[in-house]
Amino acid sequence: MRKTVVARVPEPSAAVPPGTEAGAPVRASGIGPVQDDPASESLTERVYRELRLRLVTGRIAPGATLSSRGLAQELDVSPMPVREAVGRLVAESALEVHSKRYICVPAMTRARFQDLLHCRLLLEPEAARLALPFIEPAHLRLLVEADERLSASLVGGDAQKYMQSNFDFHFLIYGARAQLTMLHLIETLWLQFGPWMRVVYGRVGTAHLLDRHKQALQAIREADAEALAKAIHDDIAEGMGLIGLTGLDP
Repeated sequence: MRKTVVARVPEPSAAVPPGTEAGAPVRASGIGPVQDDPASESLTERVYRELRLRLVTGRIAPGATLSSRGLAQELDVSPMPVREAVGRLVAESALEVHSKRYICVPAMTRARFQDLLHCRLLLEPEAARLALPFIEPAHLRLLVEADERLSASLVGGDAQKYMQSNFDFHFLIYGARAQLTMLHLIETLWLQFGPWMRVVYGRVGTAHLLDRHKQALQAIREADAEALAKAIHDDIAEGMGLIGLTGLDP
């Protein structure tokens, strides 16, 4: 039976680029809460960024239904910016609107899954390879901290924190280089698979997940672009492979 999900959730952390103190405000992409002067960003943009972050970190689950009114109440805005933000996410294939009444994550077919996996394997290793020369020591420290949070979530069995830390780690790497078009393309892919990864982690737990980030960190320390690209490739293939093993139904 479908249910409307409008519960308030804790504010997520955001990935921080080099030269910025951990936890300090920053705007690096179209994902996440407002980072700069709030007056400079429209309500629609703020809602859009928040919903994108919830999708990539699995906080909007397949099978759950949302409503514009419920989201508006939760985010303390009027329904109009929610409808506009949802419309943008529908255009990005991240959400669907049915009968103008409820909002949900699109179904994941086998063909769509394979297409998303193929695109991630094309884009993300290359984004990491290109970003490597721009990763400075301060940036590397933030990556280590993100990986430590991820490791703690694996030990503690916290799938939600795992997804947030995994997102932080990947986009700290990709965002080291100013490659906004590629970042946007990668984010759009994460919007579509994030909710499904959260379902998988809920089924299999975090004990079965491998941490390829240690290999990525070593490659960064050694300035080995090919090793970094391989670590990212293997991380994606193994993580998304879990979807194929556990099925595509919510």
